[in-house]
Amino acid sequence: MWRLKPKPELTESEVQKGLKMVIWDGLTAEVMTSFTEGAFLIALAILLGANNLQIGLLAALPMFTNVFQLLSIWLVRKYNNRRAVAVYCSFLARIPLIIIGCMILWLSNESVNMLLFFLFFYYFFGSIAGPSWNSWMKDMVPEKILGEYFSRRSKYTQILNIILSISLAIILDFIKNSYPGYELTAYAVFFLIAGTIGIVGGLLLSKAPEPQSYLSNANIIALFKQPLKNDNFRCLLIFNSMWVLALNIATPFFIVFMMKSMGLPISYIIILATISQLFSILTLRMWGTLSDRYSNKSIISISAPIYILCIIAWCFVGIYSQLYLNIALLVVIHLCSGIATAGINLSTANIGLKLAPKEDAIVYLSVKNIITAIFSSIGPLIGGLLADFFVNRSLIISAQWISPIPLFNKTVRLVSLHEWSFLFLIGALLAIVALNLLKQVKEVGEVHKDVVRRILRTRIKSNLKEYFIIGDIINLNNQLKAIVKGKRKVISKT
Repeated sequence: MWRLKPKPELTESEVQKGLKMVIWDGLTAEVMTSFTEGAFLIALAILLGANNLQIGLLAALPMFTNVFQLLSIWLVRKYNNRRAVAVYCSFLARIPLIIIGCMILWLSNESVNMLLFFLFFYYFFGSIAGPSWNSWMKDMVPEKILGEYFSRRSKYTQILNIILSISLAIILDFIKNSYPGYELTAYAVFFLIAGTIGIVGGLLLSKAPEPQSYLSNANIIALFKQPLKNDNFRCLLIFNSMWVLALNIATPFFIVFMMKSMGLPISYIIILATISQLFSILTLRMWGTLSDRYSNKSIISISAPIYILCIIAWCFVGIYSQLYLNIALLVVIHLCSGIATAGINLSTANIGLKLAPKEDAIVYLSVKNIITAIFSSIGPLIGGLLADFFVNRSLIISAQWISPIPLFNKTVRLVSLHEWSFLFLIGALLAIVALNLLKQVKEVGEVHKDVVRRILRTRIKSNLKEYFIIGDIINLNNQLKAIVKGKRKVISKT
């Protein structure tokens, strides 16, 4: 169909063409995920009548299928053609999306189980394509522009994601309110568009060239045992596994809670997610500078407690009778969690790179990804079972003021735990346990978190002070200019 053979060397024009094709592939992939993942996918599952366990399974699929990345390594070593593995698997991953769209359109008895079945193959082939694509890009993109290129590609895809997510959410809310009978049809069209554009992306990706790779013939099983024998890296694996398990017990059900318990429109949920994403982007550079200057472990020790507090704060969402108070709390939670997530994700990725020996980095990181994928996929399943267990259970703690004058009688609900709140609290407690395991990990150049926190506080104050001083100087400068111009006008008139 296409000649996807790698070349011994790439010319400058071939590299430039490849860089353009990979950006276009990224944009088409972002369109595909924007139409079919996140809040939209959970909303579809709820519409089809999914229970908590099925929603947990839905959240677990993309993480669980990462285990099959081993197949990618085997295929690349067997055929020594990363481009073919990535492109063909990308095509195979897009086809299930089209099938899901057709299933929703034409079958009268749409089933959540059928949705899960076809999504498994979507994530399965995507997980196989991932490692071969990463290795291919590492060799194709010139090292001197590697960071700049992928940050630019990421910026384009994030902007597209924000625009599409908000637009699609508004469209869905309009259809739900005005034409509720066509809500499922809208989701079917989303999947058909996503699958079609995804196939176009695969065609574009196939036009990017691949430089020839030279692979080791060492035994895969023997290689994968090495990270487990490294005491320090094993401590990192234990912390990372416990952390993702704790988070994935609670986080996949935030959207379910907002949709089912609070009844929020999907446009509200997408805007909240956008707030989190924007603050994550805005603070990423700050966390990166601090992690380079001090240590990743220190950054995790600061940002992780912030995220844990955000999870605990979810227990208080919905206890207020006024909707605007609940929305205000959700905005604060998403803002803070966006800031914390940027630091956590960056530092957990960087500390893995830092602790992995240079000569075996790919093996160490692959083992880390596979093990964390297993625990990440277990988390939503446990969360679904716990949500079902607590569905008819609740704990309410109130403060009551009784006055001789009935008008001044007041009851304030302090804590109201229900099926979701129990879930969030359990996730937060397990995250605290996981954070204590971080103490066992040793990092070169480690700086105590209190020192970094003090420096961070000083930097924020300095930045605010600089902002106001510069603002005053600019305003003063503008005022002086205005006075000078005014005098000139007076002189010219006289």
